Amino acid sequence: MSEETRRVLRITGADRSRFLNDLVTNDLKGLESGLVYAALLTPQGKYLFDFFLAADGESILLDVDAGRADGLVQRLSMYKLRADVGIADAGLFVHRGIGELPDGAMADPRHPALGWRMYSETPQEADTVDWDALRVAHCVPETDVELIADGSFILECGFERLNGVDFRKGCYVGQEVTARMKHKTELRKGLATVNVDGSAPVGTDLYIDGKAAGTLYTQSGGQGIAYLRFDRVKGEMQAGDAIVTLPEAG
Repeated sequence: MSEETRRVLRITGADRSRFLNDLVTNDLKGLESGLVYAALLTPQGKYLFDFFLAADGESILLDVDAGRADGLVQRLSMYKLRADVGIADAGLFVHRGIGELPDGAMADPRHPALGWRMYSETPQEADTVDWDALRVAHCVPETDVELIADGSFILECGFERLNGVDFRKGCYVGQEVTARMKHKTELRKGLATVNVDGSAPVGTDLYIDGKAAGTLYTQSGGQGIAYLRFDRVKGEMQAGDAIVTLPEAG
């Protein structure tokens, strides 16, 4: 994903930290050490938006998918009420890369393989990293691909593993449902990296022995990210013309 598909908002005002911390899935105390990855959920615990937060002087930068930004501003404004909070475009571009962190860059908190992010007044000149390949290899979901607004549950999408949720911070929108899912014995559905022989359109249904077993999403280099019903996964699955299997344990 290029920086042009992202939009950076600036959250200002004396109540900015408390306001966001009461809404999002992660603890903003993490801003003291770098980027924070978080989501905003429905009251029923379903995913709506995911984004990165970064401290920037007397404000907080919010880095979100450009196609979801207007909806997020509308949702945050609905919660704002009389809080001393301002929400505006920051006029900044997202830069991304892997390897050594440039001055001003911060590590992507989701996984070390995803490198760093940085915010600048000028666009990134070139980004040759195959981000889909990295996402697939490490099962990192993407906005509006594996992460489906008002449909996905963040724990099924790996947010605990991706450092996107804090179970000790207290209440936030959708916290009760998320906490209940956390304390189940195990999740029966969720995202996983799979082997893919062939290819299929993103969103193709998976079947095994004629029964629905999940959905295949992003694919790269013979692998893919799939949403699976774990109780039905065994042997080969069919996704259109592609054969899908779980990687061998080892």
